[in-house]
Amino acid sequence: MSTEVLQGYQIELLVQAEEVGALKFGEFTLKSGRISPYFFNAGLMSSGKILETIANAYAATIVAVLDAPTNPLPAFDVIFGPAYKGISLAACTALVLSAKYQRSYGFAYDRKEAKGHGEGGKLVGVPVQGKRVLILDDVMTAGTAVRLAIESIQGAGGEVVGVVQLLDRGERGNNGKSTVEEVEAVVGGRGRVQSVLKMRTLMAWLEQNGKAEILDKMKAYWDEYGWKA
Repeated sequence: MSTEVLQGYQIELLVQAEEVGALKFGEFTLKSGRISPYFFNAGLMSSGKILETIANAYAATIVAVLDAPTNPLPAFDVIFGPAYKGISLAACTALVLSAKYQRSYGFAYDRKEAKGHGEGGKLVGVPVQGKRVLILDDVMTAGTAVRLAIESIQGAGGEVVGVVQLLDRGERGNNGKSTVEEVEAVVGGRGRVQSVLKMRTLMAWLEQNGKAEILDKMKAYWDEYGWKA
């Protein structure tokens, strides 16, 4: 039996994600060539209702980590959304943190290409120079988008102190290493990358809903590819 305790916002997010087809179960070939029993596409979570659910989930996760006795995340000044999916995630989360938790943070994001007119530059929003920045991402597979965002923020004089992703697949890479651990090493060490959902969250949800066949496939996939350090 699973020992994972599901939060209300996690359950709501999973239910809505499945309803809109952002979370699917079956057989899916990933870029890595692995055959995954589930697929998560945050790009399909594009209605006002589910954006509110996502933002509430991000905000609750951030506040819980910041308020934990052994908080691995330091205080931060700016929430950053990597282009393009991360922009709406960061903007909505900043709004919820202010409206619901009375915690107001700056908001910034990057462009895919630097703008050559107007205000110019690659970053948009509150200036990150001299600021501590928290990056929000959807699913960090190889970590490419996050790494590019870190480079942009550091290039503008900011300090990335952490990352919160929507889903941590919890897999080891083909090189045997964990993308999460690689990124943590860049942004300050263990615990600096947090997530709203993990693969074990999905498995606990499946177990609670009696979906034994899918759960067995998830467990088999985890046994083969899961990061167990």
